Amino acid sequence: MSLRIRPIDDGDQDAVIALWQACALVVPWNNPADDIALCRSKPTSAVLLVGVLNRQIVTSVMVGHDGHRGWFYYLATDPQHRGRGFAKAMVAAAEEWTAAQGIPKLHLLVRATNTAVQGFYEQLGYDPSTTIIMQKWLKTSP
Repeated sequence: MSLRIRPIDDGDQDAVIALWQACALVVPWNNPADDIALCRSKPTSAVLLVGVLNRQIVTSVMVGHDGHRGWFYYLATDPQHRGRGFAKAMVAAAEEWTAAQGIPKLHLLVRATNTAVQGFYEQLGYDPSTTIIMQKWLKTSP
């Protein structure tokens, strides 16, 4: 069977969170259920796409835009299904969604500790940015 990419459904949250946990994407200061709820509450600016194989969610990506640039997050592929092109398909789906919104540029954030994926993104045409990202926690910081 082939991978089917679709937006998240109401019953998918637990499977998506389990996928993110299996991929070590969950950190103590980001509640994944809250992240999914926030994403799903903004249908015009963000979407969580899942890749389904044999009725099992094996990959995901969250993508959105601010009206000027697109961003994607939570790209995850089940470790048992890596090496099959699913992550590449999800990045392509994020790019297609962003382009369909009329947004000309797509960014992603990679934690500095996640050096293993930087080569993957470079192979897909993403370059390190010379822009420094600054942040301020408006709620409790980690």
